[in-house]
Amino acid sequence: MLPETRRRQLRELISKQGYATLDELVKKLQVSESTIRRDLEALDLSGGVKRTHGGAVFSGEARGMPAFDERTHTAMAEKRAIGAATAALIEDGDTVLLDGGTTTLEVARAILERDIHVQLVTNSLPIAQLAASSPRSDLILIGGYVYPRTGVALGPLAIAMMQGIRVRKAILGAGGIMADGVYNSNLLLVETERQMMACGQEVVIAADWTKFGRLALAKLCGLDEVTRLVCDARTPESQRAMLEAAGVIVHTAGPEIWDGPGGKTTAEPTRKATDERTEA
Repeated sequence: MLPETRRRQLRELISKQGYATLDELVKKLQVSESTIRRDLEALDLSGGVKRTHGGAVFSGEARGMPAFDERTHTAMAEKRAIGAATAALIEDGDTVLLDGGTTTLEVARAILERDIHVQLVTNSLPIAQLAASSPRSDLILIGGYVYPRTGVALGPLAIAMMQGIRVRKAILGAGGIMADGVYNSNLLLVETERQMMACGQEVVIAADWTKFGRLALAKLCGLDEVTRLVCDARTPESQRAMLEAAGVIVHTAGPEIWDGPGGKTTAEPTRKATDERTEA
């Protein structure tokens, strides 16, 4: 096989998975480890693939995972409402882990606007920048390979750092939510988020209506692994009922604003039955 052909196959494989180990690439292409190392060096120099200790990650833009700034204006009102409703679940002194994303950025913003003190753990540079200037938070930043144009640390280094961390709530976004579970758009992101879930006493998914009934590349978890889900009022009733049937506590953030805990504004749940359930 010509080197150009082999390297194209390597790039395609790594781009689909987000991350691949050296041993995995050797087995799949049936060539020597030294050959794979040379190929990865060449791909690293040409761009699109970045070598890591023991493997490689895809450093180009992943299909189905638009850049952070391009996603910021999608369902913005809903994300702000979800952010406020999710922040209302946080108590003074809580340790909270937030993954990177436009919805979780709104969660972080709303938490920091409340008159409470929290320990905030995140792998997101935009969230870290927001929290670093706040007197109401102690910031713990997770390191690792920073995914291009999203500012999120992913991969083996991020996973290793989180193995010694425990938090009250792990709050994650989602690329898709189906009856069989929660999905996201990048395999490397999903592996990192699975470790985040293992860190939390509670797993909270924050997702707007556009994520429901949508399939993404990689499955993160089943609905039975989710403690709570915060959605917006445009989320279909059938989807909320599906979540509740799976044992998920559903919080629905509405467009109206009320005077929430600590005198700060939070999004009012639009479904009284769901609100009463979450307060139980």
